[in-house]
Amino acid sequence: MSVKALLRHGHNIVQITRLDKPIGIFLLLWPLLWALWIAAGGVPATRVLLIFIAGTVVMRSAGCVINDFADRKIDRHVKRTRNRPLAARRMSPYAALWLFAALIACALALVWQLDALTVRYAFVGAALTISYPFMKRFFALPQLYLGAAFGWAIPMGFVALQGGVPRVGWVLFIVAVLWAGVYDTVYAMVDRDDDAKLNVHSTALLFGEHDRLIVAVLQVMVLVGLMMTGRLAQLGTPFYVSLLGGAALFGWQQWLIRQRDRRGCFAAFTNNGWFGLLVFAGVVADYALR
Repeated sequence: MSVKALLRHGHNIVQITRLDKPIGIFLLLWPLLWALWIAAGGVPATRVLLIFIAGTVVMRSAGCVINDFADRKIDRHVKRTRNRPLAARRMSPYAALWLFAALIACALALVWQLDALTVRYAFVGAALTISYPFMKRFFALPQLYLGAAFGWAIPMGFVALQGGVPRVGWVLFIVAVLWAGVYDTVYAMVDRDDDAKLNVHSTALLFGEHDRLIVAVLQVMVLVGLMMTGRLAQLGTPFYVSLLGGAALFGWQQWLIRQRDRRGCFAAFTNNGWFGLLVFAGVVADYALR
């Protein structure tokens, strides 16, 4: 194989795993980091932290590959996705499945370094990740199912550090599910017309003309859930100040999606990365200042 062919194949791998679009990694990492800091009562053990960060990157990549495999025929008809490697036939489905298997093997190798209960929780997370792409065919709220897949690292983190999942862990997991409902609904608003033609379910289609209102309700629920998290974890002023900043960001996202245009909706989606960072900064600052 020529150098040019190798580079082209490498580019396809980067594209199908979305390593060229790290916003997805951050949207998974922030809730995980919230959970690890709260579970550890401060900075978690370096080994556990590195395992979870690496596992998040690997599983997100695996989820993107299996999503593109499941949607390869649909993606050809969607403006935003028609140039993906499988949709554009630059990569074969067989090669994609081999890549997916390799990524899952890497994820298992990482989690196997933790205790047996965390490993069992990891299998649940893997099942959620693998099944999500197929939920869009018949489940009207696939964004919330995605939230469960994205947020499952939260109970895993508590299990790894505390041996179980306390109430604050489950509250934080629900927050992660609701937050995914926010940012992935806004993301789905970009593809609303294409999804309607292809009979693909999304909350953007389900909510219809009430989409902005329902997103706003979900945003309020996220903030209330984080306030409950703060109370259960006995967090203080720095954390609640970060929630005020987060509320301002949610308000800005509502402004961005006011016309429901593609550019504004995508900008609102990516703005959630800053929301996650701000909440994490509040958690870190709270423990650091004790």
